[in-house]
Amino acid sequence: MARYKNHVADGHQGHGRTRRLLTRHAGWLLACLSAVLLLAGADNARAKERRHFLAYHASWYETPAATAEATTLAGIPGFMDIVALAFARPDAVYAGDLDISRTGLQYPYPGPLLRDAIRLLKKRNPGTRVVISVGGKNWHRFDEHALARLVRDLGADGIDLDFEPEDPACTTLPAGKIVCGSYALWTDYIERIRAVLPRPFLLTVPVWSVGAYGEGAFAEDQPRSPWTGSMLGVLRSSAARHIDIVSIMGYDAGPRYDPERAFAAYRSVWSGPLLLGIASQPVDPSSPVPTAKDVARLMATARRDAKGGAMLYALRVCSPETGCQHGTDYRALARDMCLAMRLDGCDRQVP
Repeated sequence: MARYKNHVADGHQGHGRTRRLLTRHAGWLLACLSAVLLLAGADNARAKERRHFLAYHASWYETPAATAEATTLAGIPGFMDIVALAFARPDAVYAGDLDISRTGLQYPYPGPLLRDAIRLLKKRNPGTRVVISVGGKNWHRFDEHALARLVRDLGADGIDLDFEPEDPACTTLPAGKIVCGSYALWTDYIERIRAVLPRPFLLTVPVWSVGAYGEGAFAEDQPRSPWTGSMLGVLRSSAARHIDIVSIMGYDAGPRYDPERAFAAYRSVWSGPLLLGIASQPVDPSSPVPTAKDVARLMATARRDAKGGAMLYALRVCSPETGCQHGTDYRALARDMCLAMRLDGCDRQVP
């Protein structure tokens, strides 16, 4: 009996030690799991907070190449996380087989090589997405089906809808509200593109410099132009739910234009990612060429916004090789924008 009691006591002590051991191990495992979840949460937060840098790639200035590795497109650094291929036509003719000759894109190499360059760019920079920028004339022959085929066949990630009507037909009503005849066209093109390219395909929209002026606190902002308020109705419409990113063409509006004020105006009507654009070569010679100090100030405005980002128009435009009488070397401008936005990888060479 005594031996039995001792055996039982020893057994209880053994179970006690086991419970204490399991408790310690459980605590250790819980601590490890908590640490993993915290790190995962931090990674997710960083992913959500990533600042977008959209850069247009001028196809007409691309250099001829025989391999994907030799293209400048494939060498774009990762801090430019959205690359817009400029420009496909709204009435692009594309039946398939990667024949891009009638799409409007002016790359000096065939479609299969363009597809391979996009693949290589995305392999080198897994976070980079490529969109096809649609711009130019003949919007009345807009062919969303041809554009969607082109996006899919090239392995691109969506469309940049660069619709710039020659006359937005805007009127200010007596109550101070702006209405534009171009609103219906905008919403039609947005709805049609999203119907053929549902998410996760991207739909990015570059918007006119003064397109959010003309009402409320921004009613008197200058300069006044036919495009004043031309995006207000679009961004307030139900079609706006289909847009992923808005980028402000913060240039070519003359010396009185204030891009920082325009950013505030657009933010008042658009809550999503909003990019402030800078041009390496403004078309309007009266528009000031941004200095390094200007870039730092403008990008600081975007950086202070939780969803602010940068847009550059355009890579390959304005350089010693291509020539530029009124502008800034796009490579230096890209680096300055990256540094001002405090992005990673700003030391990467822009080809």
